[in-house]
Amino acid sequence: MSSQSIPKTMKGVLVEKTGGVEVLEYRTDLPVPQPKEGQLLIKNEVCGINYIDTYFRTGLYPSAKPEILGREAGGTVVSSPTSPPPYNLSPGTRVVWMGTGGYAEYTAIDAGSAWRVPDGIPLDKACAAILQGLTALTLIDEAYEVKKGDWVLVPAAAGGTGGWLCQLIKARGGHVIATASTEEKRKLALEYGAEVAVSYEEALETVKAKTGGQGVKAVFDGVGKSTFDQSLEALARKGTLVSFGNASGPVPPLTIARLSAKNIKICRPSMPNYLATREEKEKCGEEFWGIMQGGGIRCEVHETYPLSEIRRAHEDLEGRKTTGKLLLDPSK
Repeated sequence: MSSQSIPKTMKGVLVEKTGGVEVLEYRTDLPVPQPKEGQLLIKNEVCGINYIDTYFRTGLYPSAKPEILGREAGGTVVSSPTSPPPYNLSPGTRVVWMGTGGYAEYTAIDAGSAWRVPDGIPLDKACAAILQGLTALTLIDEAYEVKKGDWVLVPAAAGGTGGWLCQLIKARGGHVIATASTEEKRKLALEYGAEVAVSYEEALETVKAKTGGQGVKAVFDGVGKSTFDQSLEALARKGTLVSFGNASGPVPPLTIARLSAKNIKICRPSMPNYLATREEKEKCGEEFWGIMQGGGIRCEVHETYPLSEIRRAHEDLEGRKTTGKLLLDPSK
């Protein structure tokens, strides 16, 4: 796309203050951003929705306003002021990226936050997979390295990251005990690769039964407040609690002495801090694309919402009405 054909304005969703879904303003007159040195201008074809977006919308996570939410998208490189283009990401290259400003037709991103999408992987699948898939991969590589034979507990296992955890842990020879709120979601967790899927109320009893009373090696907990105590109790001696989300609210302050009863380790990781350098990004990206191209991996999309229906998308996400990834079509 030549610079002459890049429009001056675009569709997007602006958030000018914190609050409920009513603060999500669909606009058709937002200015197309101008990329700076080292950046790329991307024409987004599909945009991802993540639970963390609701944290920035409500103010649970502070961020400057006004802002355009959205942590990832897939599209085509349109232009860059840098010559030659950074990392050989020239105009016309299909990419997925992670950063900010995804709820829009165009985004200017740092070139280092983009990955070239291999031929054969559709952009919608790449976008649906990249953030939650890389999150899951870094969690089982870095936060707790899952080994063959390990029993682990995954709350909210039918969600985006939860589904990826089930698949990647099974591929490594680990055993997943999944918890989910409905029978439909538990069935989906089993399809993702969980060995057993139960309600939250049945979790501790199931952990004891499957581990001979020892507890699980690790818990990958993206739910937060409502499951934190249960996750601690489910761990074996020297187990690891990986708390990576707040879907039910933030975890209250912890009395650190609670960990000594079983010599428990706890971490609160952020995937971007595992992939801070270009070398880390490319290495992890190559591993991840290889997993996707190897077959046998499910990448479920719950629905692709028109960008103009962003409020409905957030309502569905917060109401736990969804399974798999939520996407946006920025052209509508």
